[in-house]
Amino acid sequence: MCKMKESDQKCNNSCDWKMGFRFSDEEKVEKLKNSISISRSRMKLWMTRAITTVLLWTCFVHLMALGELWRPKLFITWPSRCFHFDSPMPLQSSSSLPYNVFLPPKRIYRNNGYLMVSCNGGLNQMRAAICDMVAIARYLNLTLIVPNLDKTSFWADPSEFEDVFDIDHFVLSLRDEVRILRKLPPRLERRFESKTIYSLSPISWSNISYYHNQILPLFQKYKVVHLNKTDARLANNRLPIELQKLRCRVNFNALRFTSRIEELGRKVVQMLRNKGPFLVLHLRYEMDMLAFSGCTRGCNNDEVDELTRMRYAYPWWKEKVIDSELKRKEGLCPLTPEETSLVLSALGIDPNVQIYIASGEIYGGDRRMESLASAFPNLVRKETLLKPSDLRFFQNHSSQMAALDYLVSLESDIFVPTYDGNMAKVVEGHRRFLGYKKTILLDRKLVVSLIDQYDNGLLGWDEFSSAMKEAHSNRDGSSKKRVVIPDRPKEEDYFYTNPHECLEAWEEPLRSS
Repeated sequence: MCKMKESDQKCNNSCDWKMGFRFSDEEKVEKLKNSISISRSRMKLWMTRAITTVLLWTCFVHLMALGELWRPKLFITWPSRCFHFDSPMPLQSSSSLPYNVFLPPKRIYRNNGYLMVSCNGGLNQMRAAICDMVAIARYLNLTLIVPNLDKTSFWADPSEFEDVFDIDHFVLSLRDEVRILRKLPPRLERRFESKTIYSLSPISWSNISYYHNQILPLFQKYKVVHLNKTDARLANNRLPIELQKLRCRVNFNALRFTSRIEELGRKVVQMLRNKGPFLVLHLRYEMDMLAFSGCTRGCNNDEVDELTRMRYAYPWWKEKVIDSELKRKEGLCPLTPEETSLVLSALGIDPNVQIYIASGEIYGGDRRMESLASAFPNLVRKETLLKPSDLRFFQNHSSQMAALDYLVSLESDIFVPTYDGNMAKVVEGHRRFLGYKKTILLDRKLVVSLIDQYDNGLLGWDEFSSAMKEAHSNRDGSSKKRVVIPDRPKEEDYFYTNPHECLEAWEEPLRSS
């Protein structure tokens, strides 16, 4: 009896122990499951926060980079009445600017080949061409080799790209769009040295489909293609909006001049600004322009012969026999210094205003400038404002001299070009981008007609002046639509003169039949 009770007790103790052990295991398993579930939730939460933080930081950096890239440097560093600052801003060194810190992320893409470029023409012709070549490289997914500047034209300027433009800024500021190298990789460089690179001149005013259908296959075949002519090789219109805006981005931001040029430009602007408002006169009455255009009004026989010989000496200037007077009456000649003096006076320009002459050497020298200097005695040039030591690095480097004039022209209260050459066009467009700064766009055909009537006594001064003012009342560089003329790109508005896609003023260009 006692044994049975003892046995039952042992059994109960054993069962209780086993059940207790079972309960303990189940509790632990349950706790383990809960722990794993909580850990996973915490891990998901942590990962979500981390990814969100990375994305927000990336967006922030990109926005800062793009904001700094699109903001023109002149807004930050140059003192200007036209930028609507309450007080003049102190001059800063470019190294202190914040956008040197923020760089856009590199764009990763499959490289379809290497684009080599040899620019032709003067500074602003090459400037526009570089913008076009960057857009083409971006569209075709090419690697762009830093362009070579023209060294064989009339000016014989030996300047390299890095002598005129800030090459580091050019490469880095565009790295989110296109890969740019200073030179070909070594294995391809040897091919270039042996002159086995495929070279051609693209068709002028070509649409982007031409580059996709005709030029891209050449890269797929040869890997490296050299474009040896780049002026006006891309159409003004009917391009993707992204490419039009990229052309602007290159022109207004990526093509920054070297610090040496910009520092000297700021110095000239400050000297002019200290004495009050100033007008920049782009007086394109230079030997190369007169020889090229065949315009010889006011020249003596020896000068006419000299200009004619020069025109025949350059085979790429195709027009040789030119009727100077007929061309002038059509408004196709640059105004002479004498004509310019009459125009400025008739437009009511203050005779005491500072006039900065943005040009090279005026053909005929002081003899031809006499009437203009008499009517406007405060004529200045970079050579008269600066010491010879300031310009010693720029002598015989026409592109660097032109870059100085370009910067001063941007900052002027009024800009007056006497001919619609490349500098006049590009500066006009840049001033539009900076807020429609006043640019007097002379109707040369009407101007020479009024001048002839005045010289022949058919118009008195008051009538002459009134007609001149009325004719140019709306020709001040203000907002307007770009005119598109299908199949006649040379006659339509130049993209770089009025890049409306980048001004956010007009959605569609005005079309003309």
